[in-house]
Amino acid sequence: MDRARPSVLTWIILGAALLGVSSGGALLQSFGEVPPLLRASWRLQATTVLLLPLAVLDWGREGVPWTSRGEARGDAMLLVASGVFLALHFGAWTASLDRTTLTHSLLFVTAHPLVVLVGSAVLLALGRDIIPPGRRGWAGGLLGLTGAALTLLDVGDASGGQEVTLWGDVLAFLGAVFVVGYLAAGRVLRARWPVFLYAAVVTGIASVLLAVGSGAAETGAIAGHGIVGWIGPTWLAGFLLLAFLAGLVGHTGLNHCLKTMTPLTISVTLTLEPVVGSIIGLLAFGTGVPGPATMLGGLVMLVGLLLVVSNPLGDETVEHEPDMT
Repeated sequence: MDRARPSVLTWIILGAALLGVSSGGALLQSFGEVPPLLRASWRLQATTVLLLPLAVLDWGREGVPWTSRGEARGDAMLLVASGVFLALHFGAWTASLDRTTLTHSLLFVTAHPLVVLVGSAVLLALGRDIIPPGRRGWAGGLLGLTGAALTLLDVGDASGGQEVTLWGDVLAFLGAVFVVGYLAAGRVLRARWPVFLYAAVVTGIASVLLAVGSGAAETGAIAGHGIVGWIGPTWLAGFLLLAFLAGLVGHTGLNHCLKTMTPLTISVTLTLEPVVGSIIGLLAFGTGVPGPATMLGGLVMLVGLLLVVSNPLGDETVEHEPDMT
């Protein structure tokens, strides 16, 4: 599809979107008094509330996205699958923010292009007929994994009141794995469903699942904080700010930029999220300066990700998707 040349305003929107997306980790970590699954549910509840008016407009403008009962049933199954993976992503990632440093959490949760690359390697080994990633993709994957290993040399290092732990990094990486599931489950729907309607439904499903998970796994969390406790005076402003910056400014801005920018441009921009997010955390919340191994390994990891997402043969399969909530 031919795209118009991006305007100066579009580049400004892209910068604002990067800042919005990157603020999410620091803000979510700052609400650490709330257990992680309930906190993740609140995050998605707030986002759903902001998305609902836009979803209603989408519905009124374009009508139902399905054309038959069979298609509606298939869509429902895919919506639930997307919601499950989104809930798993936010649950694992939010838990990681309590168990490792902000920088480590952001580095590993944004590494899903590496997950796709490893998945491609497995499929190729099984004899599946897929487009191989190419030399640049393989080189980027090797660099990314090497960088990830280097960052683990800082396990036990404290930064801004948080300590780097292997378990926290694993949780963040699981968040990246679940993102791949979310993107795969929703790929068909995103081609037909209006963006706000799709996002509102999936986000709502994920918020309910996380609330159920909190009730089952986090003893006393709902009794102490309330299932919708974010609407109280203590949390309302913070969670609305989080939903607005990361959800609307961030991901809606990225979707707007896709009208005149290539997915590759968006992908390359989003590889900066760990850097920008760490700076926001340091300046706004005093999250501390990462250790030397994290800075070196993180740099190597980001270079690897850049190679993967800019791989000419595999661009469609490893690009960052901007319609995350």
